[in-house]
Amino acid sequence: MLKRFQKSLRTNQTDAESRLWYHIRNRRFQGWKFRRQHILQGYIVDFVCLERKLVIELGGGQHADRKAYDNCRTRALEKDGFKVIRFWNNDVLTNLEGELETILDTPHPPLCGDLSHNGERLKKFYFSHKFS
Repeated sequence: MLKRFQKSLRTNQTDAESRLWYHIRNRRFQGWKFRRQHILQGYIVDFVCLERKLVIELGGGQHADRKAYDNCRTRALEKDGFKVIRFWNNDVLTNLEGELETILDTPHPPLCGDLSHNGERLKKFYFSHKFS
């Protein structure tokens, strides 16, 4: 049942989901691998980078009345070490660069080795390009 719903969500993305997905898919964003509409602990999350243990959720009017459910889901994911960040659809559509900066600045578990110098170089390269 969940797999069928997952496929439906992938097929019927919002404009904001499509726009963000374009910029984070195929390791385009900092070389991080994101999955979309991924099943995680019995929940379907909008986007997840498993290596960074980072979940990105987008919301519009359809999520406003689900605050208790979202809080419960966030606690479950955080208990397993995931960092959950949420954006409004409108913010992704009107301020994509700012939202990508927020994703980049979100704390995550340390990786092997020190990548801070390389990460800065990638950040400068990525943000020197215009977003459509």
